Amino acid sequence: MARGSIIKRSENSYRVMVSYTNEFGKRVQVTKTAPSPTKAEKLKTALLAEIDKGTFVKPSKLTVKVYLEQWLDGQVRSTVGDGTQELYTYLCKKHIIPALGDIALGNLRPQHIQKLYSDKLIEGLSPRTVQLLHVALHKSLKCATRTGLLVRNPMDVVDQPKVERHEMKTMTEDNIKLFLDKARNGDYYSLFFTLLFTGVRRGEALSLRWGDIDLLGAKLSVNRTMQFINNQVSFKAPKTKSSRRQIDLSPATCAVLRLHREKMNGTREYMGLPLPTNGDLVFSHANGEPLLPNSVTHAWIKLRRRCNLDDVSLHGARHSHATILLKSGVSPKVIQERLGHASFSTTMNLYAHVSPGMQKAAANRFDDMVIGNSKDNCVTNPLPFDNPEK
Repeated sequence: MARGSIIKRSENSYRVMVSYTNEFGKRVQVTKTAPSPTKAEKLKTALLAEIDKGTFVKPSKLTVKVYLEQWLDGQVRSTVGDGTQELYTYLCKKHIIPALGDIALGNLRPQHIQKLYSDKLIEGLSPRTVQLLHVALHKSLKCATRTGLLVRNPMDVVDQPKVERHEMKTMTEDNIKLFLDKARNGDYYSLFFTLLFTGVRRGEALSLRWGDIDLLGAKLSVNRTMQFINNQVSFKAPKTKSSRRQIDLSPATCAVLRLHREKMNGTREYMGLPLPTNGDLVFSHANGEPLLPNSVTHAWIKLRRRCNLDDVSLHGARHSHATILLKSGVSPKVIQERLGHASFSTTMNLYAHVSPGMQKAAANRFDDMVIGNSKDNCVTNPLPFDNPEK
């Protein structure tokens, strides 16, 4: 049971002492000061109430820096993937700890965090990166609250930075023809062709093995993805069940991949290396070593500049594929399956900008289906259900 007492130290100083038994059976004493008897009594009452409710946290000298380092090494390491762990570590060590690290964890206030966001935006950090700072801080301090280091999470009253969602730049059909024509004699032609004609992600394409491609059945299986962390290439299973999927290949894509295999065989023979097997990477260096993701991105950037397509990112190949399919009338559900989106709403939110034209086409198509050849007469001679008297 918690007990409290008040001792007068001087005319304007009163010591409030509260003792209680913690969850480990250890007797703990908390001492605070107040400037008057009335405030001392209120402080004692508040402390005893918090202890009875189980919401009291004894002040600690643990700093934000020490706590975040412990959180990164413990909870983060055991609960998230390598890529997320690397991201959180970078955000904490590069931005959060230098700004907030010296503050005692129990003294961290919303205004400290809000100032961090403002300072970073003024320094030129993008709103998206500041939003990621918010995510990392919220997750870490939520853990501190759950483990009893904090009474409440200060992030609960911090405004999350707003990020304006910019429409993804995509290629038109003519853009794609120009781009691939420029890429034809380069090392990445087959890879770029596959990205544009299947909509797979960069990491998914770079992890493809020949055993994942059925050229006779015209299918491609996505069952893993590449990640590049700490200058090391590794492969892992896709994050979601929907990302593990089969994609039908067009005749042109099959032809490009078949020619790519023939060229790879010729290069291996010339170098005196064994021919590629089903376990070898489809897109790799001549000796079979994996391509580095950043090298592929840089090659894309150089090529797009030659084509005056500076706004189209490598990920834009995926969006270009989806946009062209959507404009051609392919079902959004089919596009969702090809892209490996976990939900239908994700697909539609990404490509809402395409829908106005589709709405018009849908309205005209409904006319064609219902009215047909009598469309011209509808203005002067409405259908029976247009006139309630008929």
